[in-house]
Amino acid sequence: MSTTAERDALAAALTYPLGDTLPASGSVHWLAPDVGWLRMPLPFALDHINLWLLRDGEGWTIVDSGVATAATREAWEQIFAHELQGLPVRRVLATHCHPDHIGLADWLCQRWQVALWTSAGEYAFARMMSAALPGVDNAAAVAHFQRHGLRDPVLLEQMSVRKNYYPSLVPSVPASYTRLQDGQLLTIGERVWQVVCGYGHSPEHVALYCEKDKLLIAGDMVLPRISTNVSVFAIEPEANPLTRYLESLDKFAKWPNDVLVLPSHGKPFQGLHQRIIQLREHHRDRLAEVLQACQSAQSAASIVPLMFRRALDAHQLSFALGEALAHLHALWYDGVLQRCIAADGSVLFQRTDA
Repeated sequence: MSTTAERDALAAALTYPLGDTLPASGSVHWLAPDVGWLRMPLPFALDHINLWLLRDGEGWTIVDSGVATAATREAWEQIFAHELQGLPVRRVLATHCHPDHIGLADWLCQRWQVALWTSAGEYAFARMMSAALPGVDNAAAVAHFQRHGLRDPVLLEQMSVRKNYYPSLVPSVPASYTRLQDGQLLTIGERVWQVVCGYGHSPEHVALYCEKDKLLIAGDMVLPRISTNVSVFAIEPEANPLTRYLESLDKFAKWPNDVLVLPSHGKPFQGLHQRIIQLREHHRDRLAEVLQACQSAQSAASIVPLMFRRALDAHQLSFALGEALAHLHALWYDGVLQRCIAADGSVLFQRTDA
């Protein structure tokens, strides 16, 4: 993982038209009369999420929801009371299924009696995880990480007790939805947005691009300071998400460099092409490090300290293990690593030329 200084240097290569402006929780910073920026608290090391409020005729479209906590509900109630100009919410749109993006979607939809709009992949996974179905529940995750080399009993216990992690942050998902698909044109108020589905970070992540005004609601696909988590999970143990993610960036690279990127974390920025280059270089360097380490047989757990050079709690470790495995799988699918099973049942990877 890059250091804070390294992340600062990368971020400095971008342009931030709004400077150090940050909207306070429960308020809206208006980028335009019909585009509002909200910032909600998160109970993680990554302590915030950006949400978006789009004027939609005689009402509003909400993009992403925040997690299901009292603090987020209170912030939304303040916005409803003071920022909607007396107009109703017309729909709720979720970029993807992660808790900070869809956690309060059902509450918002019921509060305003409106539909949830998202892709089929994101909706299905949100329903599965909120219900803690076998395969996406905590027991499956722990077994998955054990298979990939996690043996520390303290960390395994900490992971085991996180049984209600996703359902606690996403207690319910609407019973129906309106599907968004890649390439679809979506009219919201006076703007036409192109739906752009990306892969690797989540099943079918939705971003929105307005060509006329050079606005990109990027979700988690392109972030200014941190690299998007790309993980292999228990439900899809043979996945190759890193390759899918890097391929998805090609869709974003075709747009002008000076689009205003509205990310889910960090500040709105310009310099889309530079950031995509940075992200590609970041993963290229991590892949090179992982390949070098695999001169001898390695598990995902043994690769984690190479990629994440700091202490990790159980929450962070789950993402780190998934990401380490994603890099190993990318190299395995490229044919430069081979995979075998150790005597203790762990999955190991080693260079094919070793």
